[in-house]
Amino acid sequence: MAVPLIVSGVSKSFTMHLRGGVRIPVVDAVHFSIETGQCAVLSGPSGVGKSSILKMLYGNYAVDVGQILIRHNGTLIDLARAEPRQVMAVRRDTIGYVSQFLRAVPRVSALDVAAEPLVQRGADPDTARRRAADLFARLNLPEKLWDLPPATFSGGEQQRVNIARGFITDHPILLLDEPTASLDAANRAVVVAMIGEKKADGVALLGIFHDADLREAVADRIIEVTGFAPQKAA
Repeated sequence: MAVPLIVSGVSKSFTMHLRGGVRIPVVDAVHFSIETGQCAVLSGPSGVGKSSILKMLYGNYAVDVGQILIRHNGTLIDLARAEPRQVMAVRRDTIGYVSQFLRAVPRVSALDVAAEPLVQRGADPDTARRRAADLFARLNLPEKLWDLPPATFSGGEQQRVNIARGFITDHPILLLDEPTASLDAANRAVVVAMIGEKKADGVALLGIFHDADLREAVADRIIEVTGFAPQKAA
């Protein structure tokens, strides 16, 4: 199997400038890789840094130390040192992301929100909207909502828009941050099936799932995240 993603020695901390520059460590020396056709799951207690890892992989958070090696358009690049323009290209072509919360744009319909990643990659807008509609139907999103802005949707409805937006493309790497947290059992089962199809297509997936049964259903391997080990006093 090919290895499109390698995380090597990644560490991250936050500096609280409003508290006199206090440094809060998040994760330390994270190492793992993901193979094509595999779904790996980050595991560990809340607050240990799992979502921070996904945000570093997507370029939302800077990396203090370490490498994030991505195979992007046939070239291996270190996303931790990439320029902003290159990060945007990686998001367009290589890494998809389903976050916990939908960032809805005012007055933009749910169909256009979900179709946008395909349009950004050059797809015909009508074709992209039809693909989004197919995903909405599969995720049981009521058709009466499709042409409405999702800002006023329920949490579960917004999450289904978010899932459709993340799954609509053929990105070779897909990050999933609690994608089913607001869904009922029927729609969780739909997402499990969609993850299985992505794996069959050779996509490398990395996710966070707090539901143990769901984690068992999708995970090919578990990556334990231990956070930052505090140094002992001398």
